[in-house]
Amino acid sequence: QVHLVESGGGLVQPGGSLRLSCAASGFSTYDMHWYRQAPGKQRELVAVITSGGSTNYADSVKGRFTISRDNAKSTVYLQMNSLKPEDTAVYYCNAYKERGAISYDYWGQGTQVTVSS
Repeated sequence: QVHLVESGGGLVQPGGSLRLSCAASGFSTYDMHWYRQAPGKQRELVAVITSGGSTNYADSVKGRFTISRDNAKSTVYLQMNSLKPEDTAVYYCNAYKERGAISYDYWGQGTQVTVSS
């Protein structure tokens, strides 16, 4: 069982920065993801970091967001720079792995990010 707790959301002006954190127990073997969901929209994948440290990003955040993980601290981060109003959403941390036919999929409760002047 993996328990995920996000933090770091808040209100920021356009062009500002925030760093989200996701504290997790037993996550070192999981691929970690940040998703977001804006009002009236589907949840979308923002960034992923594999258990081996490879990263990938949605086109909309490339060059602005950076995902990282600290396995010693059992924490995954999302550094968000040059924030835009369209980045406003609830951001969710996700841990996922497959072992044979079994998939393990855990979600945090979400943290609100609002970009507004």
